[in-house]
Amino acid sequence: MPNGIFKESPEDFEVEEVPAYQPSGEGEHLFLWVEKRGVSTPDAAKRLTRQLGLAERDISWAGMKDKQAVTRQFFSVSSKVEGLVASFADPDVRVLSAKRHRNKLKTGHLDGNRFKLRVVSVTDPAAFRAAFDRLVANGVPNFFGEQRFGADNAARGKNMLLKGGGKRGNRFERKLLLSSYQSLLFNRALERRIAAGTLSKALAGDVLKKHESGGEFVCSDPAVDQPRVDSFEVSATGPMFGPKMRRAEGEVGAAEQALLDEEKIGLEVFEAGGGETLGTRRFFRVRLAEPSLELEGDVARLSFTLPSGSYATVVLGEITR
Repeated sequence: MPNGIFKESPEDFEVEEVPAYQPSGEGEHLFLWVEKRGVSTPDAAKRLTRQLGLAERDISWAGMKDKQAVTRQFFSVSSKVEGLVASFADPDVRVLSAKRHRNKLKTGHLDGNRFKLRVVSVTDPAAFRAAFDRLVANGVPNFFGEQRFGADNAARGKNMLLKGGGKRGNRFERKLLLSSYQSLLFNRALERRIAAGTLSKALAGDVLKKHESGGEFVCSDPAVDQPRVDSFEVSATGPMFGPKMRRAEGEVGAAEQALLDEEKIGLEVFEAGGGETLGTRRFFRVRLAEPSLELEGDVARLSFTLPSGSYATVVLGEITR
């Protein structure tokens, strides 16, 4: 039995985007700070464009936010509709503020997300706190959450690559399916790393990555790099396969190649995905920043910040299992 039950209502899960920058106050684009409840990011965008008289291509956002939650994030639209924003009305989507900026908001233009969560029916508060403290000290395994995959997104993504990349299909769906397959392979690499007990170790051949700057380098001397891992300056990374991904070396590289061999594909297959599957390295672990936990009876209230692309549901899974 899990040590707690999560998300009985959207109010149990609050997410606030941590922007990479704030709008300057001038320019031809309008940044809308939006709160939504029980609504997906694409659906909120549709509701905004419908009332503001815009096409769906005229709105953008930095990152997807959970549907079954109360979330706050930026959307950007043309400043030409600035006069209509005050009249926007929707029971589940509120525009909290609007401010101009010189550039359009693009995918990835955020530093992370701040979460406030409520878990009920905690049967062992001491174990709950101990698990939370371990994540604070050692970092969170940076798995992609289950919401990334759907019923068969990864399998469809693989099939799409094998058939040439699906470049004539719906762009949003194509990106989702291809990234789901990359994510599945990354999760497998992370699972094996954890099983080997080397999540927080520097191994010869690892592609290590700096948490502050994102700079990458190959580990040639684990004894030299391990103190940097221990201090959370750097961490090992896993493969998001693609032609531009920096490849690990030695036994680490061989283990990553084994993932492809098991799938009976080569790295070149990802070239069919074009710009959607160029490839990159993803941290195997991330820091749980600004952590806070309050336990009262069988109810836990916790808050923390994660980098962009990391999942609060993974944190909860690690704590409550």
